[in-house]
Amino acid sequence: MTHTQIEIPTDDGVCPAHAYRPRTPGPWPAVLVFMDGVGIRPTLVEHCERLAEAGYFTLLPDLFYRSGPYEPQDPAKLFADPAVRGAWLARHRATTTSAAVMRDTRVFLEHIAAEPGVRPGPVGAVGYCMGGRMAVTAAGHYPDRFAAVAAYHPGNLADAEPDSPHLLAAKITAEVYVAAASDDPTFPEEQKQRLIAAFEAAGVKYTLETYPARHGWVFPDIPVYDAAGNARHWATLLELFARTLPR
Repeated sequence: MTHTQIEIPTDDGVCPAHAYRPRTPGPWPAVLVFMDGVGIRPTLVEHCERLAEAGYFTLLPDLFYRSGPYEPQDPAKLFADPAVRGAWLARHRATTTSAAVMRDTRVFLEHIAAEPGVRPGPVGAVGYCMGGRMAVTAAGHYPDRFAAVAAYHPGNLADAEPDSPHLLAAKITAEVYVAAASDDPTFPEEQKQRLIAAFEAAGVKYTLETYPARHGWVFPDIPVYDAAGNARHWATLLELFARTLPR
């Protein structure tokens, strides 16, 4: 696996990103990773390395680039200290609207398509936390570009906002896997039912599961990390991509 740090010009500036190339000969299927709200940090980098080791060209863009450079955060402080968390959200939330990230996504997809060794055709996406919302939104905005998307402990997939992902259900052609947390105020039961109703009405091929865990359980550096949930996350994610992204 080869890991390089690159810069991708976007409509709004220059987005730092991490690119991971498998050691096996190409052409490789590609995966776009939408980060969580903690931002780029060693745990997330290692996470993407594992995807590349499984045989996928993996692109991890820094969605917070509009806010300027930042140091890797301590997730324990973000989860435990409301003041620290509030300041972090105040800095980055306004710069990562769905409209802004979808503008970026078009450029990310163009970059992936131009990468030597990447198999032509639709790609996969996976997102965590806020990234889960972005992954499902991307499937609706660029239906011909995604074969499968997965969202783990996502927030606000079917809220009352005009850019809620569930409103794009009729445009989605990718297979969708949603892994909700049982303890997650950002994705309560009423939103799950609204999302299911939208997917059913649109004929989306989907799976929605609720893990017995708290929001953020996937990453080991998060205080609510759940080892069993993380293991199931990897099993479901790799099975989804193996089925939908031909080598």
